[in-house]
Amino acid sequence: MPDPSSPMRPLFAAALALLAAGCAGEPRRATPLDARATERLAAVTLDPAEATRIFNAYRTSQGLGPVRLDPALTAMAQRQADAMARANTLSHDAAGNFAARVHAAGLDAARAAENLGGGYYSAEEAFAGWRTSSGHDANLRMKEATRFGIALAKDPQTQYRAWWALVVAGEPEKRVEMSAGPVGWFGSNRPTR
Repeated sequence: MPDPSSPMRPLFAAALALLAAGCAGEPRRATPLDARATERLAAVTLDPAEATRIFNAYRTSQGLGPVRLDPALTAMAQRQADAMARANTLSHDAAGNFAARVHAAGLDAARAAENLGGGYYSAEEAFAGWRTSSGHDANLRMKEATRFGIALAKDPQTQYRAWWALVVAGEPEKRVEMSAGPVGWFGSNRPTR
């Protein structure tokens, strides 16, 4: 912290205030939604079987293999969607750094990706939006992908109201167990005959 008499103190205080404001996300709506908007948001649902059908139909049209819904990836996606709604911000870091979340979930980071979306009122809209974005589309078309998780969080007082998260991953790497015995014989550890 700068010296209280320093001319830099006001600049430091202003920078700190801006930093704190940036972490807060967008301000929440102070007024309630009108009846039609409330009804429309209430109708937004996520049917995992429908999402699987949409995703696999697209992958098949691209010559790629199917993916299956994975409970661990779905839980990871739900934490992300909930965090974005809570923070009112569309960010891969809302629930923590993506790489750290991937590691904590035990995934192979080289074969995991995440798509986020806000304001989509159906899974079909979310997938359509992701297909029109080259980076998100590349994630949908990840050749190594075999599983996915998808989630929806809703909050009528936020900017997007409906928050979507999709996590795609390949199969986890097989871990090689090392034996507890010696790797080789050196000097005095040679077995006796």
